[in-house]
Amino acid sequence: MEPEEGRERLRLHLVTWNVGTASPPPEVTSLLQLNWQGQAMDIYIIGLQEVNSRIVNFLSDLAFDDPWSIFFMTVLSPLGYIKVSSIRMQGLLLLIFAKQAHLPFLRDIQSQFTRTGLYGYWGNKGGIAVRMSVYGHTICFLNCHLPAHMENAEQRLDDFERILEMQQFEGEKISNALDHDILFWFGDLNFRIEDYGLHFIRESINNSRFSLLWEKDQLNMAKKKEPFLQEFMEGPLKFKPTYKFDLYSNDYDTSGKKRKPAWTDRILWRVKPLLHPASEAGETPKEQAVCVSQHSYISHMTYGISDHKPVTGTFELEMEPLVSAPLVLLHPVGHWSAEQDATVSYSTAPEFPSSAWDWIGLYEVTFRHANDYVMYAWVQDNEISSEEDAKQVYLSAEELPAAGGEFLLGYYSSTMQSIVGISLPFEVRPSRTLAEKDLTWDGVSETEKLCDDKPPCDF
Repeated sequence: MEPEEGRERLRLHLVTWNVGTASPPPEVTSLLQLNWQGQAMDIYIIGLQEVNSRIVNFLSDLAFDDPWSIFFMTVLSPLGYIKVSSIRMQGLLLLIFAKQAHLPFLRDIQSQFTRTGLYGYWGNKGGIAVRMSVYGHTICFLNCHLPAHMENAEQRLDDFERILEMQQFEGEKISNALDHDILFWFGDLNFRIEDYGLHFIRESINNSRFSLLWEKDQLNMAKKKEPFLQEFMEGPLKFKPTYKFDLYSNDYDTSGKKRKPAWTDRILWRVKPLLHPASEAGETPKEQAVCVSQHSYISHMTYGISDHKPVTGTFELEMEPLVSAPLVLLHPVGHWSAEQDATVSYSTAPEFPSSAWDWIGLYEVTFRHANDYVMYAWVQDNEISSEEDAKQVYLSAEELPAAGGEFLLGYYSSTMQSIVGISLPFEVRPSRTLAEKDLTWDGVSETEKLCDDKPPCDF
């Protein structure tokens, strides 16, 4: 079914996984649905909990990308996905990847975190969020790790309310997580199954009679009595409870504690209610800015590196784009060679908030994130021409890749914390010195080989 005229569809794939301090698995093909034959995902949102946060690991991750970020970039960047944003709070990690073509339309990217462990002083529990404008519509992604244990259901609700209150963003209209057009809430929420005994729960699971357990799921129970939860939607829990498993198996906890299985790992969403849903007589009912439909909500039983199974949700967003043109248009001037200074021409939309800290980066075609440039130039410092309809910036030949190859240009806005313009791919010719070296074999050039045992050649 095609979207209505003037409306677009984006496919989002959300992952939540308590990885139990483990290292990344050998592959994530099924987790990310990379072998799916249908339309490719537009955006991946990956929320992890209990990422290894020992002091040595955490300090090194502050200076360098953590192993999980590197792992997902290695998987997704060859497929044309760019890491748009990431935020880490101790064991919590949130990564967002998008298809390269969407980059100029993902704007106003901000991140926030809220600690709730040890009365708000420790980040082992809490929430981390990334918000952004997607084709003009505001979306917030909130990854949470709430308190554990059966008896802490009220504490989980209190902590979630605290996280919602504390997540404040810049901007008067969307300062709070609940102000966004869409809020996705996911993570190890740690809600358990009350009242029923271990034997009844396991028998219900073994017979795939999950519906018998839904009414005693603490989150489902809370949604019936807590007004602030009633606007959140969730797909049916038609998969096995995702906690607690023996490592590298599909057997529930066989230790002495024999913890009861539970749907601790969840994905919910909330669409901002219309301010005036009731229309006057004869008026056409107002339409939601963004329509959300969930296509799948499943667990992945083949992954056994932790005592939780990962959960994924695939969503389709249908929207009318409020922005359809990049804020910055840029392209290389003339043919580029690694031996000569190069020039970039760019133009900006009237509403673009330019800054002295904006820069233009030269990227390989399959770059991983905004800082994964081959070289860059400050826009204002390197400006050589400024006309009403276009400006030009030079890039020094000393920093151009001597080997040449296929590249593209990206304009990074420090104000919007994102790439707001991207060029088509183009060729950079290698330097002649390097090209001559490439023609050399065993220290003898191809020209010399042609002249062996022959009269002097005149090339």
